[in-house]
Amino acid sequence: VYRGSVKDFPGFDASQDAEALYNAMKGFGSDKEAILDLITSRSNKQRVEICQAYKSLYGKDLIADLKYELTGKFERLIVSLMRPPAYSDAKEIKDAIAGVGTDEKCLIEILASRTNQEIHDLVAAYKDAYERDLEADIVGDTSGHFKKMLVVLLQPHVSSTLTWALPPSLSHKDLLEAGELKWGTDEAQFIYILGRRSKQHLRLVFDEYLKISGKPIERSIRGELSGDFEKLMLAVVKCIRSTAEYFAERLYKAMKGLGTRDNTLIRIMVSRSEIDMLDIREVFRTKYEKSLYNMIKEDTSGEYKKALLKLCGGDDE
Repeated sequence: VYRGSVKDFPGFDASQDAEALYNAMKGFGSDKEAILDLITSRSNKQRVEICQAYKSLYGKDLIADLKYELTGKFERLIVSLMRPPAYSDAKEIKDAIAGVGTDEKCLIEILASRTNQEIHDLVAAYKDAYERDLEADIVGDTSGHFKKMLVVLLQPHVSSTLTWALPPSLSHKDLLEAGELKWGTDEAQFIYILGRRSKQHLRLVFDEYLKISGKPIERSIRGELSGDFEKLMLAVVKCIRSTAEYFAERLYKAMKGLGTRDNTLIRIMVSRSEIDMLDIREVFRTKYEKSLYNMIKEDTSGEYKKALLKLCGGDDE
């Protein structure tokens, strides 16, 4: 069952859409309403076709024209929507490690939540877009156990069939011995188990761990690990339990309190709009007793708000 909020537009015509966007940007100023209505009601595959048609018809780059015409958060959102998902992730990671300092939260969010196939596509897109090796860039920009775990997450995971052969008791015992029962912590064992096992296997491991130790794995991670490494491991566990819940929490934290973490908000609304936005909305409503739609409405403004609400796809109040 499709759980995204954005679907293919029926009766889609790439050339017609390219022409509509060209006209919306022609002359002095641009028709932002027309741009957002069109782009947010097309699927990513259709947007990529519009870019190709625009190039054929006008010999120009649609993304470059949109960047020129639009500004601020609205521009960032619309431009993100025009990129294929793997290239969007590649751009986010490039920005996260560019210049002085690193946006660890962005690295954690992307690398802890993507599937095997999505990681594979991301590595290829990064190479294609920047002619650089993603693993080498991450290694050069991070350190310690945090770096080691990110590198493990960039590798293809062990297949489900192999991990089913490993009894869950083996892994939960290893985790206990690596943390709770050990003086100091064997971080390598945490990395090996949480980074190299299938989701199905790890869910069983977490259940067994709770039975044996009397506490959830999250509490042990908080007690045994620290800093960005702890945050990364907790994100991995959250995504194994429920990716939708992980993103609902990230969205809530991006908007609660003073100010909005717009880059996080944009990244999640764009990346999940064709995957599990309906599940995220459902979890959000249950967990925070407020709809995602309403929180976006109260927290943002202008065309930026309208575009985000279109991606959200509906109010659950």
